[in-house]
This record gives sequence, C-alpha cells and structure tokens, in this order.
Amino acid sequence: METAFSASASHPADPQTGFDIGWDHARHGLLPPPAQWFDGNPLQQGWQAGRACFGERTLGASPRVRRWLALRLHAWQRGRAFELAEVTPHYLGQIEVDLCPVLRQPLQPAEASVDRVCDGAGYAAGNLAMMSAFANRAKGASGLGLLLRRAQRAAHTADGRFEGLDAAAWLRLATLVSFVTPLPHEQALCLPLHLLPPNRLRLLNPVQGLQALITREIGRPDGTRRLRALSALLPDAAVRLDFHRFLSALLPRCIEAGRDARPWALRHVLEDAWSDTLVQRCWRRLALPLTPLLIEKLLQRCAAGALGVAHVLLHEDRAATEGWALERGGLAPRPVVRASAVRLPRAAVADRARIAPLRTSSFDGHLPA
Repeated sequence: METAFSASASHPADPQTGFDIGWDHARHGLLPPPAQWFDGNPLQQGWQAGRACFGERTLGASPRVRRWLALRLHAWQRGRAFELAEVTPHYLGQIEVDLCPVLRQPLQPAEASVDRVCDGAGYAAGNLAMMSAFANRAKGASGLGLLLRRAQRAAHTADGRFEGLDAAAWLRLATLVSFVTPLPHEQALCLPLHLLPPNRLRLLNPVQGLQALITREIGRPDGTRRLRALSALLPDAAVRLDFHRFLSALLPRCIEAGRDARPWALRHVLEDAWSDTLVQRCWRRLALPLTPLLIEKLLQRCAAGALGVAHVLLHEDRAATEGWALERGGLAPRPVVRASAVRLPRAAVADRARIAPLRTSSFDGHLPA
C-alpha cells in the first residue's frame, strides 16, 4: 500500500501534502474521492484527523473550493508542485471563463478544465488557464514548435482538421503556450496574436505584452483615448507613424463587429484579425525597432497610470515565475518525511482553538474564515 499514492517510483508523492489535502476536505465538509479510501493513505489520515477536529462545524464547499481541492489532489498524485499562497479558490474564480478560449464553445461545468499552460512548471499563479478538457488534452505537454506544426498539418488536410482541431484552434493553442515560453525578441514579435491572453496569465515576452495591450484597448469603448496617450509615449515620430498605420489596419475589423457586439464576439473578431497579412506586416514594422528594454519601460509607464487607468500588472523577471518550480521541471520537492510521520497542518492549532469554545455555544454551521 505504501506506493499506492506515489506519483512515480522516482518521485513519490509527499505524504504531508496528501495529509493536508485530506484535512482541507474535512475542513470544508467534503468526502475525499472513493479511490483515496485505503489504509495507509495520508490523504485518508488527514481527512480523519480533520473530521475529528471539525466535526460537523465546517466551512462551505463552493464549486470553486471543490475545483481547488480537485486540482491539488491531481497535482499531488502526479508529484507536481502546487503553489498555495496565491492559487486559492478566489484565484480560480478570477480565471473562470464561459467559453473555451481554444474551441470557442460554451463550457459546461463538467467539461471545464484548469491546467498548467507551461508543462515544465507547476500549478502556480500566472501559469494556469481554464479551457475545455478536449482542448487541454490536445495541448498535452506540447511546446510551441509542435503546436505550430500541427496547425500547418491541419491546414493541409482535406477536412482542415488534425486530431480533432482545425488549424485556427491549433494556432490559438500555440499562441497560449507562447505567452509562457521565453522567446528571442525577433521571434516573439513575429507571432500573430491569435488568442488574447486569459485573465491572470503572465506573459514572459515583453513584446507580446505590448501586443496584447494595444489589441485590448482597441476593443474597449474608451480605448481610443488611451491609445492616443500610448502613442505619445513612443520614442519618436517614425515609430508613432508606424503605430497609427498598425491601428489603421486593425481598427476596421473592430468597426465591422460593431461597438455593441458582445465582449466575447469582439474578442474573437480581434483575434481573427491577426490572421490578416496586412495586420501582421504593420505590426512587425512597428515592433521591430522597439527593443525589449524600451518595451518594458513603456509597459511600466502604462502600469503606473500613464494611460489613465491601470490595465497592466508588471512583475520583475524573477517574480514573474515565482512558485513555478522551473528548476525542478514543475515537480514538487521530494518528500522529506515518511507517511507515518505526517503532522497536522500549521493552522490546525488555531482551528482547534476556535472550535473548542463553540462546542458549548450556538453556531450557524460555518467556521470563521
């Protein structure tokens, strides 16, 4: 039984992490999945300890909490790093979407999938996106190059599809992965923005940050004013001229969609506009003279309020991938304790202190947060 909860023979799952996941199931009044009920499983032990501590006085279990626990269990079973400080139920709510960004189809709750965009990193803030389970399986562990080749294969098949996705969907997946893939400046600026970045995803290539910022502002009702402010920040008249040429190529698509178009429809129109040859050519002409350092300074000024409203959040290079466990390929640290040596979570003492006096007083059924 000792290996039943292991991620692999070479990288066993951490018993303490499993215990903590079981404890949090009990804290929220949830039973762990039936597959976790066997002797020696630290997750079962954690649930039993939490059950003894909380009894019937548990927190609520919203759909976001359930997804958070399921994601932690999924990561633990596979020995993947999971960053708990920022990846919370609230955070998962911030990245929820109604439509799959890849397939552009409504997402049913049972079909929605949250997973890592960079396969070589852990479950951490800035590396997670929600999409359909089908799109997630199609992405798998594929890198940018492989996804672009699949798009080419789909474009040259008789039915325009490869492994269930058309060329446009493969390009959207490739764009998604490119955001969290550090690329040479010259390569990153040549990638069309076939997909606007999902909320809270961290873009590791500065030029794509500028690309996304301009495209989003075009689609906003008051974006024209902020784009004028952005133009004034550009280094010289020649670059400003190229900026307006680029806007002239992209803006007509937005006008065709209509200002009253639903946000998701306008988003799709702007993404599709990047397939236009003229749009791509004007963008490359604009972006090529801009160095990564100059773009970073430009984005810093935007983040500081130069556009009149903050739509940009910048991270230092090291902070951008903090908690991603890149040095371990996204794997969790190797366990340092045996399954028999698991301990109560650090919050358990405080939990018990809050619960003890409640045993003899009236209570509404939920623990304080």
